[in-house]
This record gives sequence, structure tokens and C-alpha cells, in this order.
Amino acid sequence: MKTAARRCGAMRLTGGMLALLVAKAAIAAAPCRIEVVDKENGWPVPLVELRTTSDIVLVTDNAGLIAVDQPDLLGREIWFGVAGHGYGVRPDGFGSRGVRVTPKAGETIRIEVERSIIAKRLGRLTGGGIFAESQQLGERRDWKESGVFGCDTVQVANHRGRRFWLWGDTDLPFYPLGVFDSTSATTSLRPLKRFEPPIALEYDYFRNEKGVPRGVANFPGDGPTWIGGYVSLPDGDRPPKLVATYLKIKPPLDAYEAGVCVWDDDAERFEPLRKVWTKSDATPERPLMPDGHPAFWRDEAGKEWLLFGNPLPNFRCPATFAGWKDAAQWERLEPQRSIKSIDGADVTPHTGSIAWNEFRGRWVTIFMERFGKPSAFGEVWYAEADAPTGPWGPAAKVLSHDNYTFYNPRLHAELTDAKSPVLLFEGTYTTLFADHPQPTPRYEYNQMLYRLDLDDPRLAGTRGNSAKETADERK
Repeated sequence: MKTAARRCGAMRLTGGMLALLVAKAAIAAAPCRIEVVDKENGWPVPLVELRTTSDIVLVTDNAGLIAVDQPDLLGREIWFGVAGHGYGVRPDGFGSRGVRVTPKAGETIRIEVERSIIAKRLGRLTGGGIFAESQQLGERRDWKESGVFGCDTVQVANHRGRRFWLWGDTDLPFYPLGVFDSTSATTSLRPLKRFEPPIALEYDYFRNEKGVPRGVANFPGDGPTWIGGYVSLPDGDRPPKLVATYLKIKPPLDAYEAGVCVWDDDAERFEPLRKVWTKSDATPERPLMPDGHPAFWRDEAGKEWLLFGNPLPNFRCPATFAGWKDAAQWERLEPQRSIKSIDGADVTPHTGSIAWNEFRGRWVTIFMERFGKPSAFGEVWYAEADAPTGPWGPAAKVLSHDNYTFYNPRLHAELTDAKSPVLLFEGTYTTLFADHPQPTPRYEYNQMLYRLDLDDPRLAGTRGNSAKETADERK
């Protein structure tokens, strides 16, 4: 019996030693956990690059995390250059912006960065590996990959109790050519419960029989089909109609056909309603048509209008399906060509959207500047107006990029409470039209979401003298 007891004890000891060895091996094999946070509020910061002196580039995921497991980086002092499009660290005596740390397996390093932009980065909405670094660290294992690697130019509309999302050209994992007739998905009307990082927005994509996200505007003709002017409209006593404008495109970016289309709720795809224009020697330019981003507006006489613009309104029609499809009721608007900045400089809007904002009691716009600095198409501004037709301004720059593009910004006024000071907007983050930048792994050609706090003192100058305030002063 003593021998048996000794054997049992030896087995327990051996088992305990084995468990300890396994635990030690797991710790030794675990990556170093680097977390990058905003020094002001402690929020994790997505899209911050750490670059070694050997040009290894590591990028934070939506949780602000990086998993370091490279043998040449572990257990020795490493210099990481820090860059984050509005987030960074102060330069040292030689002008280098970075940190010196010693990554060790299984340990955590915290890097604080300072925010120089007014908008706050909430995270990436589309693409693969949104929580890739977290998952490598054993976290966020419940996150499901969408099967989309990249997409651009979001359109949104609330339709029949769901929020519909639509994107332009879409990259997929299995081949360089993806979907070129617009992918789409739905979510609940309020898919984000909080407006702090990390964010995790899960889309219910329209997929093909293989489960792959598919196009929803496969119209006849060569080249991609691009969808714009995406909006849900009342149709009398019938259910509302989800409608849009379509363009057919030939390489490189030549539109040769345009029309209007209607969503088939049963087939879950768009169907052409009417061709409006075909390019020819006699008609080289597109005629007036509903395009860009929509906004609803009731004029002083009480008439409800549907406005379209990109960013400022250049079109209006009655805010009904009947008014939208009847070209005889389409009217042209002339938006102002430039907006004065707070400092008095002229800023030329290129793309963006507008919305009524209850907190400010005015119309607001987020727009990308045409030929801005430092990025030609990566500088984003905010401005206000008493009416959607203007006058707009003064404007404040709220987001800047270091030689990268951020185009087609879209406001998400419906995602927050009416009187909330939080304004959300997203745009496409891409190397297109920039000066030979290095693409950011996973983030390239995807949608980024930002938060703008409208009670930020740096936006006080955008109030300017509204038309109402000017009239009161004259009295």
C-alpha cells in the first residue's frame, strides 16, 4: 500500500510539474501585448503605426492593441517610430517621434499618444482582421470575420425598420478582383450602443449561395455599377421605396450611362427603373439628376423637400417616391463654391454630406477639402448654416492625414439621440490620390468612423454670425 501511495504521489507531483511546465511554456510563447491609448481619456487608439529601425510596421487594431511575437523584437530594447494621423508623441532632441521599449513575451507595454485633431477616431468599420491583434493575444475570440477585405464610399438609409448600408467596389480575400456592382448589408437602426472605442459593428451582408458577399446592382453593360443618392421614400399608401441613382463606369473612371433604380425587397437587389442619360457626342455631360447624399428639409411654406448634394445641396425634388421619379419636378440648386475658414481662408468642398443637428440648432456639414494640405484629399472640415442652402461657414478643420486620402465622408445623424452633442461620420481611408504612400495593412481601402464632440471649445468659431443673429443685431 505504501508503494501504491508513493506511486500516486509521484504521479500527482509529475502531473503538477507538467502543468507548471505547460504554463511556463505558454507564458514564454505568449506575445508581448502593446496597448496604445489616448493620453487625454485613456481610450484605445486604432490605426497607430509602430515602425522599427528595420522597417517592421506594426499597426494597432480596433482595440488599440498590437501583438509582438517576432523573435528579433523580443527581449531587447526596441525603438518604435509612432505615427497615427492626428495621434502621436512629441519629438525628441533629434526630431524623431517614437518610444524606446523592451518587449517581453507575456508582458504588457502601455504607450500614451496625444491627439492633435479635433475629431476622435473610433475605429474601422469594414475589412478583415478588425480585431486581429487582439485575437492573437487571446482576446475577442467571438468576433466573426465578414469575408470582406476592403470597400469604399458608403451610402446609408433607414428602410422598413432596418438600417441599410451600401458600398462601391469591394475587395474579397480570394482574388485581386472583387465585387464591382455594389455590396450591401443591414443592421439594426441603432447598431452602436456606445460611441467610444473599441467599436465592433457587425453587418448582415447580402450573400450569394456560397455565403460570399455579393453585388446588388448587377446591371447590363460593361464595367462597374456605382450606386448613389441612396434614400427611402414614402409611396402613398404603399410601403416605402428604397431608391438610388446608378452610374455605369468604363476604365479608368469614365461614366457612360446613368439612371435611377429601385430596390426589390423580395429579391434583395436593385432593379433599373429608367435610364436618364447615355454618353454621346450630342450629350457628353450628365444632366441634372438626384445624386450624392440626401437630406430632408421642410421650407418656410411647410413643403417637404428632398435635397441631394456632395456635400452641399445642388438638387431638390418633392420628398416622395412620385416626386423623386418625375424629372419634371427636379430642380437645380447652386451651392456656394467655397467656405471661409475660421482664419478667413477659402476652403473648397469636394465631397461630404449635410444633416440637421438639434444640439447646435443648425444645419451641419462634414466635407473633404479639394487639394488640401498636408494631404490633397485627406483634410476634413466642419461647418454650419441656418438653412441647408447656406450660407455656410466659418469652417474648422477637424481631421487631417499624413499623405493619405479620406474621401466621401458621410454623416450618421440617425445613430445618436437628437440632442446629443456627439456627431458621427465615416469615410474611405485609402492611398488613392495620395503621393506614393505606404498602404496601411488591413486598413487600406476601408471605412473609418470618427466622433466629433460639438461642445468642443475649438468649434466655437464655427458659430459665426448666423442669419438670425445678424438680423437680431440689426434690430
